[in-house]
Formats: sequence, C-alpha cells, structure tokens
Amino acid sequence: MSIAVFAGVFGGALLGLYVSPKLPVHHQGSESKDIVRLGMGLVATTVAVVLGLLVSSAKNFYDTQGNEMTQLAADYVMLDRVLAYYGPEAAEARVALRNLLAGLLESGRASHITRSLNAIKSGTIVGDRLIDRLQALSPQNDNQRTLKAEAISVALQLGQTRWLMFEQNTVPVPRLLLGMLIAWLILLFLSFAIFAPRNLTVIAGLFMAAFAVSGAILLILEMYHPQGGLIRLSEAPLRAALAQLGQ
Repeated sequence: MSIAVFAGVFGGALLGLYVSPKLPVHHQGSESKDIVRLGMGLVATTVAVVLGLLVSSAKNFYDTQGNEMTQLAADYVMLDRVLAYYGPEAAEARVALRNLLAGLLESGRASHITRSLNAIKSGTIVGDRLIDRLQALSPQNDNQRTLKAEAISVALQLGQTRWLMFEQNTVPVPRLLLGMLIAWLILLFLSFAIFAPRNLTVIAGLFMAAFAVSGAILLILEMYHPQGGLIRLSEAPLRAALAQLGQ
C-alpha cells in the first residue's frame, strides 16, 4: 500500500510538471500562484495535523500491544511461582505451562502473538490442558486451596489478555481518514509541481519528498499490525519468562 501511495503522490507531481507548460499564460501570473499557494498552505497544515494524529494513534496501539505482551510474560512467571509454592503435586501443571509457552515460541516465521491470535480466531482453546491440570489439583490444606484459587485466577488472566489482544487486532485502520490523507497528498504534490521549473533538481526533490511521506504511511500501517511485518513486537519478554519457568 505504501508503494501505491508513493506512485500516486509522485505521479501527481509528474502530472503537475506535465500540465505546467500547457497552462495559458494568464493562469501563470503571480496572483494565480499566490492564491494556489495560500490554498495549498491550508491543505499542507491539514495534512501535517492528520499525519501526526495517525502516527500518534498507531504508536499508542503498538505500545499497548507491547505492554500486554509484557503482561503475558509476567503472568506466565507468576503462575509458575504460584504452582511452585503449591508443592510437588503441581509439577504436571508446571510442565504443561512450560510446554504451552514453549510451543507458542517454537521456531517459525509466525511470531508468538500471530500463532496465539490465529489459534483464538480458529476456535482453538489455548491452554486448555493447563486449565484441566489446575482444576485437577486436590488441595490438602487452606494454604493450597488459596494457591489453587490464585493459580486459576492468573491462568484466566492469561486468557483474558490474549482475548484482549485478539479483539484489539480486529479493529481496522481508519481507512477513510487514511484515504483522505492520501488524496490530500496527491493534490498537494500536484500543486507543488504545477508552478515549479522543469529540471532534475526539482524532480529529485519531489521524488524524495514523496518517498518520505510514503514511508510515514508505511510506519503507520506497520505499527497497526505489530504481530508481523517489519515492526513486530519483540518476543524477548516471553523468552525471558520461558527461561524462568520450572526453576
């Protein structure tokens, strides 16, 4: 999509350079240039505001997903510690917990979050064996009953966080706002070129500017899809948690 944006924006600039010599002389006067520049100044301000809002929104979404990923890692470690305090009776549950996380972090192109969300989307119950292990525990005293209740609570929190991340990833990118931004950019570059001299320096400058704004669109789209792509969430917290499980 960012390549299409670059083609559209730079194409608008080339169209402006093509149309420029064909304009009637009375359309190229200083008054006409001033009016167009005033109007495009307003458009440029609007584009800057909207672009800034989209980048900020995408960054907030990316940071939210990153925080939830860290929360998942902390819950894995917390659940393992609760089961360790429960006693040797919880050994099978601890093994099931470690196998669950290790399976989600297995080598492959898809990231942990992608595999986890795809499993939820397909209807697969992620961690069902772990819940079964926790339910099968038979507390022998009040301390173990408290720890079992806490373990089930943390396990449910794990599932709640995964579902939250899944629901957040179903929210689409604001396409109407993005489409309007692209249209404004094309119009803006067309106006830049229509009164510009036709030389290599101008073409190179317009090319680099189009490349920069299409790069901004790429960043926005990538941060709205942090589970894959060029800017993906780091699995370092989960891998650090895996190293702590069973200790």
